[in-house]
Amino acid sequence: MEDYNNSFLLDNRSGKSLTERELEVLKFVVMGKSNTEIAKELLISVHTAKAHVCSILQKMAVNDRVQAAVKAVREGLM
Repeated sequence: MEDYNNSFLLDNRSGKSLTERELEVLKFVVMGKSNTEIAKELLISVHTAKAHVCSILQKMAVNDRVQAAVKAVREGLM
């Protein structure tokens, strides 16, 4: 696993940062992968992939996958 700078991802309201698995999922979100594609890549269910994406959006305080991807790239996470 690559060494990601996770410090910017703290949500001031919850104080929670992304887990290693969420960072892994975020990498695929940045690549434009769907939940189905992420599930196949990580050998998890589509439901689990969707749950990770939802958690990422909440923790990053963004409304959608595009905003999460843009924020990750702008902040140097990916």
